Amino acid sequence: MLDVCLMGCGGSIPKPDRWLTSALFRYGGECVVIDCGEGTQLAMKEAGFVAGKVALILLTHFHADHVSGLPGLLLSIANEGRVDPVVIAGPKGTSRIVSSLCVIAQGLPFQIYIYEFPNGGGELPKEYLPVNTNSSCSARITAYPGRHSMPCLGYRISLPRGGKFDPARAKAQNIPVKLWSRLQKGETVDEDGVTYTPDMVLGAPRRGIDVSYVTDTRPTDVIVEAVRGSDLLICEGMFGNDKAERARVSRHMTAAEAANIAAEAEVGTLWLTHYSPSMPDPKEAEAEAKLIFPETEAGYDGKHILMQFED
Repeated sequence: MLDVCLMGCGGSIPKPDRWLTSALFRYGGECVVIDCGEGTQLAMKEAGFVAGKVALILLTHFHADHVSGLPGLLLSIANEGRVDPVVIAGPKGTSRIVSSLCVIAQGLPFQIYIYEFPNGGGELPKEYLPVNTNSSCSARITAYPGRHSMPCLGYRISLPRGGKFDPARAKAQNIPVKLWSRLQKGETVDEDGVTYTPDMVLGAPRRGIDVSYVTDTRPTDVIVEAVRGSDLLICEGMFGNDKAERARVSRHMTAAEAANIAAEAEVGTLWLTHYSPSMPDPKEAEAEAKLIFPETEAGYDGKHILMQFED
């Protein structure tokens, strides 16, 4: 299962009733955070999550409303007792940005590892993923380029689900019971000179969970293909249709444009986020988007869903 929470839905500047952009994903006991605008550690606390469980921070780009909360978040992670490493990944230049921001967050009790995606995005190497004792909770995280005023990435978090364990097959092949659990988790086991592989006891892979996150970009065909088939698409709807030209010039999206992506990519549900300070009521943008993609929901600070595997 995957916990998903919008911790902040604001763009550009914080408002008294709207935190800046940030989203949290929790699986296998660890947390992944995408973007950390100013005050993210407070938004996380309000949403009921523990900063000390943050193992990976993904940055879409380096505008202040997406990274200015990084020092405070890192200090909160430290104050809540984390000593295990934290990975920060993002576009080229992430190392320079993190080093500069960490000038005011020194003496952290954990190592920070940096990964910079190539310009075209790609998959986050496994060694940078959160470490879980249960390998069935391993995720796949991929990045893809957006079209903004600076290099910008979107992300897709995929939780695969292996085939169903078949005890009858295990018994028929005389596989020791003590190995069943390890094989079920996808591990290959050598025992008494015999090699046992997961495919000996597992059926075909089952449907997993896929969530995509897109913000600060114009619509592109690359994005449509990158988010295709996602169970949940979290996408900026910074402006309503009345500010479509402003969205184009500033290289952002309207809610209707986000809905077009959701419809073309055949996603399950669309959550709008990253609203302009000039948008007092996102429900108006939601209404415009629903005309194109009915499964649209206006995001809000603290909006949360626990996504379960489906049989």
